[in-house]
Amino acid sequence: MAVKKQATKKAAAKKAPASKAVAKSSAAKKAAPSKAAAKKVTAKKTAPGKAAAKKAPAKRSTGFTAEERAAMRERAGETKSASGEREVLAKIAEMPSPDRSMAKRFHAIVMAAAPDLSPRTWYGMPAYAKAGDIICFFQNKQKFKSRYATFGFNDGATLDDGVMWPTSYALTEMTPAAEKTIAGLVKKAAR
Repeated sequence: MAVKKQATKKAAAKKAPASKAVAKSSAAKKAAPSKAAAKKVTAKKTAPGKAAAKKAPAKRSTGFTAEERAAMRERAGETKSASGEREVLAKIAEMPSPDRSMAKRFHAIVMAAAPDLSPRTWYGMPAYAKAGDIICFFQNKQKFKSRYATFGFNDGATLDDGVMWPTSYALTEMTPAAEKTIAGLVKKAAR
């Protein structure tokens, strides 16, 4: 009988820490107010008749500029229509004076250097594609209010030269040297 009492005491001693932990955790739950209760407490702290101070609305992100949004709208329209040389020439005709003449010359150079490229518009800019992928494009300086026109390439262009190479060029004037460079780059890109 004495052995039985000792075994019962040992079993009770082993169970006690677990029951104390349960008791502690339930006591902690009772002591910590819920989130809803915390809101009620803060609401009660404000004086009667006075509204609780509201947080100022977060500043709205400026996001895209008006020019970028217009370019995205143009791109959405382009995906719905099969744009070709007629649309490219229409976009060039819409350009302001100095860029219009550069874009006309650029178009002629690209079509002569790589006749297999298909002219089309891309984000409202003259662009030239191979198998549906844009290879190169002309961006007039007014498009995004920059200080120069841009002649650029996309991923499909095969201009790889080591571990680093340029993908766009600033154009301020269409000179014979610039024309020669553009023709060489377009030929290489369209391979």
